[in-house]
Amino acid sequence: MTKTQTYTVKIALIVALGGFLMGFDASVISGVVKFIEPEFNLTKLQLGWSVASLTLTATLAMMVAGPLSDKFGRRKVLQWSAILFAVSAIGSALAPTFLLLVIARMLGGFGVGASLILAPMYIAEIAPANMRGRLVSFNQLNIVIGISAAFFSNYLILKFAGSGADWALSLGFDKWNWRWMLGIEFLPAMLYFVGLYFVPKSPRWLVMKGQTDQALFIMKQFTNVEDAQKQINDAAHSIEEEKDKEKVKLTEFFKPAYRWVLLIGVVVAILQQITGINSVFFYAPMIFEQSGIGTDASFIQAILVGLTNLVFTVLAILFIDKLGRKPLLVGGLIGIALCMSLLAYGFGSATYQLTEESIKALPEQVDTNRLENMVDVVFDTDVSFKQALRASLGEVDALTFESQAITASISMNPTIILIGILGFVASFAISIGPVMWVLFSELFPINIKGAAISFVGFINSLVSYLVQQFFPWQLDTFGSSTTFLIYGLFAAIGVVFVIVVVPETKNKSLEELEAILIKK
Repeated sequence: MTKTQTYTVKIALIVALGGFLMGFDASVISGVVKFIEPEFNLTKLQLGWSVASLTLTATLAMMVAGPLSDKFGRRKVLQWSAILFAVSAIGSALAPTFLLLVIARMLGGFGVGASLILAPMYIAEIAPANMRGRLVSFNQLNIVIGISAAFFSNYLILKFAGSGADWALSLGFDKWNWRWMLGIEFLPAMLYFVGLYFVPKSPRWLVMKGQTDQALFIMKQFTNVEDAQKQINDAAHSIEEEKDKEKVKLTEFFKPAYRWVLLIGVVVAILQQITGINSVFFYAPMIFEQSGIGTDASFIQAILVGLTNLVFTVLAILFIDKLGRKPLLVGGLIGIALCMSLLAYGFGSATYQLTEESIKALPEQVDTNRLENMVDVVFDTDVSFKQALRASLGEVDALTFESQAITASISMNPTIILIGILGFVASFAISIGPVMWVLFSELFPINIKGAAISFVGFINSLVSYLVQQFFPWQLDTFGSSTTFLIYGLFAAIGVVFVIVVVPETKNKSLEELEAILIKK
């Protein structure tokens, strides 16, 4: 690589650390929910709120991050987001009450929303055209790496907590494990904050502010003089044209001409989340514990979820232009439907029975005398077993020792659950996960693109919030089998919709797609 290319990659990697923090912040809660539920005596809806509150504020931040960055600069707002990540990490780790924990998580949500919008925006504004696609993909890749890192760090902290090592005990890994899980994010957040001082201001933002000479000076660091001059001139011309255009009203893309393309966008936005991906990313250890493998093994398998997501996201980036959008969508949604059906079968065929022998395997803190009425009783569903457990032990003890009780009583094949979850994540990561955003950039005509993508992005975030909020309640009310069957049915409906309605956008110009989708 040339000197300018090396510098461009280095700056893009620093900025893309915002994607890493976003993925980490969103998924680290997966290892925490098991511990905060009994500590704060949470209901299932409160537990869902501890996870979903971050998405709610992230959605709000996505709507204001763009205008704020136009006023104060991309780099400045990213620095604010780094501070929010750091404050959220420390605040979450030290939170003495559930309310303060949620407030700290919501602060982190503002950082998540801002980095999701601004990191790829900044990279696109400094990257030469021939490198733009790969450099912007750094951010998506870093999100996936951040998710994997969160699963891994949660597992390490859990292992340190159980190691008995003097240094681990002195740091409180045993009694403050979930606090360490949340607090560790402070380190990459501060690294991001410091790293952004080495990142120059966005050349396009400088042009917006009339500082064309400084914009050209910075752009020359990323590309050759001729290309830098062209990009700055193009940016100035584009900004001047935008000033003369009327802003598109929200009602504009509800007109009959855009009804079809809007339907596709809304359905795909809903479909990406309603098939349950964030229930897996945010609750992976909880799901694996329901299969009776125990806490340690559930955290190990959560790491496999992150790695699978990483590998298949890379494959999607490699194949999306070769195979096309529609084949990836259809194949991925079929995979999701099959894997969810496998999960429904696996959990549906499980039985739960405590015996005199298996009760001995429970922790000594459990009052086994209170479980006598459950001995040798066969429960056909996880819902009925948990209800009986609560009736016997009481709400708090039942939540505290639920994982150990399931491990001691369950009869099922946990490998089915592992295959189903990993297959689901692989199917999602190679299809509707990354393909949705590519479709959005291609489907909507230029005159409504910005407003339309903001609208369907908001719908996507809203559905994501609802999935996270109600997943613990669904498991508790309907059981694991029915919950995953519902997700599978949504995926099956999605397959039909994509085959019948969604066009293939590969190798079609934006004008060709407009002719197909927009009624004149």
